[in-house]
Amino acid sequence: MSRPTVGVLALQGDVREHLAALTAAGADARPVRRPGELDAVDGLVIPGGESTTISKLVDIFELREPIDKRIADGMPVYGSCAGMIMLAAEVLDGRADQRGFAGIDMTVRRNAFGRQVDSFEAPVEITGVAGDPFHAVFIRAPWVERVGAGVEVIGTVTGGPAAERIVAVRQGNLLATSFHPELTGDQRVHAYFVELTRAA
Repeated sequence: MSRPTVGVLALQGDVREHLAALTAAGADARPVRRPGELDAVDGLVIPGGESTTISKLVDIFELREPIDKRIADGMPVYGSCAGMIMLAAEVLDGRADQRGFAGIDMTVRRNAFGRQVDSFEAPVEITGVAGDPFHAVFIRAPWVERVGAGVEVIGTVTGGPAAERIVAVRQGNLLATSFHPELTGDQRVHAYFVELTRAA
């Protein structure tokens, strides 16, 4: 599989930016809004946005059960920011009616780094991503407060007031980051996911 087909859940968030980054990283990238479009992809990106809105739209577009099934069957999925929240088994400070896919055995705290005005950038060392620390952009971002035994912590903030906070994890074919790599022009995280999808 020289160019895996990777979908971007196109219900809300940075869809266009993820599509561009995935294409630059060697994937055939396409938006996913319907179950039939999900059937045609090898991997899926859940972008940043607003996790409670994404949760509602997943039901409206009848994608919850198909995505749950594909995750159970081993499809690689990458969630950034709100996408991380959607992949978490437990969400703190979320809404009572908010439902994700519970694919990664972790607890995340929604909006942990603060409001929009508290957005910041920081270097993150990511296991499996070669080169200098990744220059990560955090916008109303979650952080990870707990991981289960099967979850690998692959990235923490390396400096500043958020130092040592867990912001990137992997469990099998599922990958999640608190930050938005699609906004940086650095395709290394997307390339990591494309390779993960190709290997699967």
